Amino acid sequence: MIIHDFRLFKGFRSAAPWVVTRFGIVAVLLVCALSPVSAWAAIEGEAQFVFNTFGFLVWGALVMWMAAGFTMLEAGSVRTKNASVICLKNIGLYSIAGLAYYLVGFNIMYVGVDPGGWFGSLGFLYGTTADEVALLGGEETAAAAVVESGYSAMSYWFFQMVFVATTASIVSGALAERVKLWSFFIFIVVLTSVIYPVVGSWTWAGGWLAELGFKDFVGSTVVHSTGGWAALAGIIMVGPRSGKFRADGSVKPTPPSNVPVVTLGVFILWMGWFGFNGGSQLALSGALDAVAISNIFSNTNLAAAAGVLAALSLSRPVLGRVDLFAGLNGALAGLVAITAAPDIVQHHWAVIIGAIGGMVCLLSMKSLEMLKIDDVVGAVPVHLCTGIWGTLAVCIAAGGSLFTQIIGILAIGAFVFGISMLLWFVIDRTFGLRVSKDVEAIGQDVGELGIEAYPEFVMMPEED
Repeated sequence: MIIHDFRLFKGFRSAAPWVVTRFGIVAVLLVCALSPVSAWAAIEGEAQFVFNTFGFLVWGALVMWMAAGFTMLEAGSVRTKNASVICLKNIGLYSIAGLAYYLVGFNIMYVGVDPGGWFGSLGFLYGTTADEVALLGGEETAAAAVVESGYSAMSYWFFQMVFVATTASIVSGALAERVKLWSFFIFIVVLTSVIYPVVGSWTWAGGWLAELGFKDFVGSTVVHSTGGWAALAGIIMVGPRSGKFRADGSVKPTPPSNVPVVTLGVFILWMGWFGFNGGSQLALSGALDAVAISNIFSNTNLAAAAGVLAALSLSRPVLGRVDLFAGLNGALAGLVAITAAPDIVQHHWAVIIGAIGGMVCLLSMKSLEMLKIDDVVGAVPVHLCTGIWGTLAVCIAAGGSLFTQIIGILAIGAFVFGISMLLWFVIDRTFGLRVSKDVEAIGQDVGELGIEAYPEFVMMPEED
């Protein structure tokens, strides 16, 4: 029976809900029992193609939502006078990442990478396959070839694209409040079109690190440490904010403009991480994938929770107080740490890895401050330092080789940091990296954009 009128169905259900429920259960059981192919078997053929493609799109949308999380985290962390430019930087970098990865980045990362190679194709543009175009044009004979691929070409591109946008977002917050908007955008173009894709080709596309046995399931190093190394190079080149480190060695406090917004950003990132880690199973075609993704979701959540509590517990002896931002960054640190091996079956290891990640992050934040390295949002401790820990933790819980993992960390670090330093240097000598003292004093919102994030407040320059 097919009910065409939703109102009729609604009335029937409200009158006898138990009938509908039992009818549905019986119908499902009858379909499973009478189907020529058992419904309990793994999904195959066109159904598998649809499930995999749908999975990439949903997981990718969750990861894209992380861009909102980074925006909220950074906009709330900076001072009021710089919140608008942070919003523009984040929507700008996401747009740049999408275009750059379409124009050249995906090809370098995945197309034509030889086993043990260094990078893929230098060709431009990536798009729908010829078989998919034929199918869209009405050629039903192309369906078999399309289905055989396992998923839609552009669904996989979209899922991979949002990863490169995440890498770019890491750099944004670290250099906040003093780097020029367009100089930052120029760097992001190169990061998303060349630097990140080369690292990805070494690892996920079967390049030389993959041949050595380097393990990084979702990207503690490939995504997070890459962004962290790029951010560290930028921090060194642009220098600290004016007056941040006083002559007597003390650190000038720079309170965030909106603590609730920062907290919201962390929760959005935490949610997006389920797509980030869970989607990296790269399939949704049977019981094995369903169980694996369930484990990945659970381990991701456990690690983040452990990171929060570990960082909070350590904040009093290290910082002299129970620190909210230690807990918030502890959550992100736990997430970064487990990202290299979220598919582990022993869930207690996720708790341990996440807890150590939270502690590594907090100690790294304190160390950078002692070294007079000004990282506004703690991007380097969260993504670089904890990413290194997560990559090494693969040796404990996921069967990685310590020697190979160290080789991968060092090689990627040297490549990304070296190229980033060179690129930041060239940008500084041509366009300039740092805003003027006047712009920094009044804020980039007014100085570069001519718009205030909170116009009901009077913007006053801060004294050094």
